[in-house]
Amino acid sequence: MDQLYKYLVIQLSFVLALTFFGTPCQADIYRYVDADGKVHFTNTPTSSHFSFYMKEGSDTRSLKDVIKYCADLYRLEAALVQAVIKAESDFNAKAVSTKGALGLMQLLPETARDMGVRNPFDPEDNIRGGSRYLRLMLDQFNNRLDLALAAYNAGPGAVRRHGGIPPYEETRNYVERVKKYLYEYQIDRESLL
Repeated sequence: MDQLYKYLVIQLSFVLALTFFGTPCQADIYRYVDADGKVHFTNTPTSSHFSFYMKEGSDTRSLKDVIKYCADLYRLEAALVQAVIKAESDFNAKAVSTKGALGLMQLLPETARDMGVRNPFDPEDNIRGGSRYLRLMLDQFNNRLDLALAAYNAGPGAVRRHGGIPPYEETRNYVERVKKYLYEYQIDRESLL
């Protein structure tokens, strides 16, 4: 009986060890920038100030890698994709605007469908779709960044109708904000936030 007991204890210990140490753990990583500009990261957010940053685990790419991959895929500057994400959602993958735009690059559901995005809250899917749409806007407006950004924000029809950046305060501010972030990311190429 003692031998059977020892055998069961060893087997149970082995199963528990495999359960806790043999399989990789994965969690979401969240970030928060406090009033002093200090960036905090955690996998267990303690307040609503934290927003989704990236998935943890060896089978996922970092947000920076996804941005670089999608920027290269659509012949965009990575700093531009980062700047659009910063202006659109402040890197919050779960962001939803009052107009119904979704995810990091704030894609409207129709635009997301047109760009082949299946899950607008999946960072990689959203960045791929948003980058593709940004490339289409640049192509439509002869690589004129101001017009492409205005089209990304207000729609290409509004840009054509007004013969340039529409006279909407939100769109004008958006174009300037993205350009400001673009400049900052171009200077500090290592920065993501």
